[in-house]
Amino acid sequence: MAQKVTVPELRARKRSGPKLAVLTAYDATMARLLDAGGADVLLVGDSLGMVVQGHPNTLPVTLDEICYHGRAVARGATRAHVVGDMPFMSFQVSPERALDAAGRMIKEGGFESVKLEGGAPYLEHVRRMVTAGIPVMGHLGLLPQSVHSMGGFRVQGREEAAAERIVSDARQLEEAGAYAVVLEGIPSELARRVTESVAIPTIGIGAGPDCDGQVLVCYDFLGMYSDVRPKFVKRFAELGDAVIDATRRYVAEIRSSAFPGAEHSFGGTPKPKPLPEETGAKPVAEPNKPAYGPASDDPS
Repeated sequence: MAQKVTVPELRARKRSGPKLAVLTAYDATMARLLDAGGADVLLVGDSLGMVVQGHPNTLPVTLDEICYHGRAVARGATRAHVVGDMPFMSFQVSPERALDAAGRMIKEGGFESVKLEGGAPYLEHVRRMVTAGIPVMGHLGLLPQSVHSMGGFRVQGREEAAAERIVSDARQLEEAGAYAVVLEGIPSELARRVTESVAIPTIGIGAGPDCDGQVLVCYDFLGMYSDVRPKFVKRFAELGDAVIDATRRYVAEIRSSAFPGAEHSFGGTPKPKPLPEETGAKPVAEPNKPAYGPASDDPS
């Protein structure tokens, strides 16, 4: 089994490289595939509210839902570090509420660290969690949980005052104990400034090439989510089209009775098998049964 990616390793990659490859995942099957492909970190993002649940934003996602998806991803990931988004209003109210929610994510969600959005207002929240042994990843720039106050999904930090605030927030998050920070939807030059200003890794999404790593939503990079096409997304496959094509062929074969054929069907009468010669020996264990449907006509 591959060695698990840990928080100390992620921090060290700031200095020694290589850059961090981060992807979102929401279920065990996808986690297993992305893990096998070499992803360093799997983020169970509250983006699941949009790409899995069909909401217009991330705000409806609950702590129970994040924990549910976290457990699934944790089962599928053998090497990648698993981090979970703290949902809207799970941490904003107080440091105590934040610590309680983060504790649940570690205990019940199978997460190895948590991620929260925002800077200066939440430094004490970060300190409490880190003191309790919970690794924290920050998130600055475009904050999806603040979509209403930001007036939509807009690039942040274009003006110098806003840019300075993001740089300052990144430094303060590092001082509070965060082990990494996501930079979303900010100009490339600002992302470079932040990356050079902190000793923890920066992970970009719509923040240019100079961050210490990059993150994309798995459905975006696989070409499975076509409703929105952000400028920063590169599609590394077009699985959405492949799924539609496969479904059309499946429907056509059902309607034409081409599927299931004889090779996918079971016979009505099993052939008798010759009895083994009696030796007097007794089995020491029951034979293993198929875990997912019958594999053949053999009744045993």
